[in-house]
Order: sequence, then C-alpha cells, then structure tokens
Amino acid sequence: KSGSLAGVPISGCLGDQSAALVGQMCFEEGQAKNTYGTGCFLLRNTGTKPVMSDHGLITTVAYKLGRDKPACYALEGSVAIAGAVVRWLKDNMCIVKSSSEIGKSIFHEPRTQEPSDCNRLCVMEMSVFKHHPVVSEQLAAEAGTSYGCYFVPAFSGLYAPYWEPSARGIICGLTQFTNRKHLAFAALEAVCFQTREILDAMNQDCCIPLSVLGVDGGMTGNRLLMQLQADILCIPVVRPTMSETTALGAAMAAGAAQGVDVWNLNPDQLPHVTSEKYEPQINTEESEFRFARWKKAVQKAMNWETTETSCTSNGQQQGLN
Repeated sequence: KSGSLAGVPISGCLGDQSAALVGQMCFEEGQAKNTYGTGCFLLRNTGTKPVMSDHGLITTVAYKLGRDKPACYALEGSVAIAGAVVRWLKDNMCIVKSSSEIGKSIFHEPRTQEPSDCNRLCVMEMSVFKHHPVVSEQLAAEAGTSYGCYFVPAFSGLYAPYWEPSARGIICGLTQFTNRKHLAFAALEAVCFQTREILDAMNQDCCIPLSVLGVDGGMTGNRLLMQLQADILCIPVVRPTMSETTALGAAMAAGAAQGVDVWNLNPDQLPHVTSEKYEPQINTEESEFRFARWKKAVQKAMNWETTETSCTSNGQQQGLN
C-alpha cells in the first residue's frame, strides 16, 4: 500500500524457467529449452494437458498467457551441478592458479586482481558466467578429448532423472597420461551427458523424440560446450543471440497482457530472433559409446553414502555416513 510501486498493476508474473521457455518462444507442444548456469534446467512444452512422468521428471505449469487462455504445462528436469563444476576445478582443485592462465584457458577476459590464496572460495553467481561465458573452453579445446576420463559431479547427490541423494562425485577412467586438460574436457562433457539423461527421459514420457534443443544461459557462450552438446544429443542445438531469455520472457508476458498489448504472442506474429545453430559432427555410434561409458560411471557413483557400520581399531562401531 506504500512505496515507489504502490498502485502499479502487475501485468505478468513468471518463474525463472517458465520465463526462459517463453523467451525461447517455445509455445508449441514438443518444443524444449535448456538453461545453463550454475545448474541446468530443461523444460519441454507438453501443451494444455499435463504429462505425468514415469521417468523421474517433474510436471509443472509452464505459463498461462491471458485470462481466457488455457494453461500450458511442461516436463522439467534439473541438474544440480553444471557451471558450478568449473568453480570446483578452479577454487578447490587449483587447476588454474595464475591470472594469465585464467585469461588464456578458463576465461577469455583476464581478471584484474589475482586472489592471494588459490584455496580461497570465490562467490560465483550467474553474473560471472554472463561476463565470462567461455568457461574452460580453451583449456578443454587444447585436449580435444577426455582421453577416456569421465567426471560425474554428484557433489551432493544426483537430481533428475535419478533423484539419488546417496551418490557422490567420481572421476574414473584415469591413466598415467591423463592431465588437467582432459579433466576440463570431461567436466564440460559431464554437463552435456546430464542433459542427455533428462532429454532421454522426456522422449520416453512424451513418446516423441525431440528434434532440436533451444539453449540459453551464461554457459552457452562456450562454443565447445554447445558443440559437445549437439554431438552427445545427436540433434541440433540452437542458441539465440539474445541470451537473456528469462528477462525477455517475463517482458513478453507483461507486454502481451490485456490492457497493455505492447505486442502479440500469436505464432504468426512472433518476431524473428537470430540464432547460432550447432549441428552434430560425430556419428551416432561414437556418441552412444561415450554415453554408455558415462552411464557406467554414474552407476559407480551411486550409493556411496551409506548407513553401514565398520569396526574401529578398538572394536567400537562407527557409521559410514
């Protein structure tokens, strides 16, 4: 009842992921988008009928654009660790230690100040990925492969489609030739493999394979990541040049509201948005082989946290929580 916005009507209200779905203009049933930030959030429009998942996904309301318009629903899958894995590689493992190295291999823009201690944690919110989008790109690109190394970043369990809190992070397939470049490549691949798991679950729930994936978020500035994603999904990945799709979606919903009518969201009147398209560049057999290896690594990460007990040297029992 008071304040600078008192009396100002609210013409649109969308949550982050629903707003990104609108901003990507996924208004048709079967269209999907994935937002890459600290975590990943993949939503697929299922139309005016909610689809209840049998494969570990969440059924949610996507949007309702108008009092007389029906609500549209979506299937949603989330990944806990996406861009956050890069922070772990930098701050916890100190794979990158100098400002010049950060400039050349982790961020294309060198930082002006160097942390006094590489173990000091830095707070990396979404804005970090916005200003430094090409996380680990050059370092991983120099390797060109993970050399058989697979990284499951289940630091606090696994989200969709497993919902397994007992899982923990694991790096496997190491050899004497594995180096930090391979680990950086494996970290980017992990983001793509986790997205593939959610997309496969969505395809099973909807019975119709997705033919193209829209992407947005800070990490999509990493071209290597986007190419890896297309290769692992075996479908094209499309990144709009306007990457702030969440803000765009909220603005679109507000501007199309009754009484505002700044623009029309009918399919034949939607604006053309320029985009960058990544086509798969490896054959399906190679993609499936790598994905099968990933699935094997995931199984090894499962059930790590248990309530089993062990005997100490003095004969007492202690939990293995």
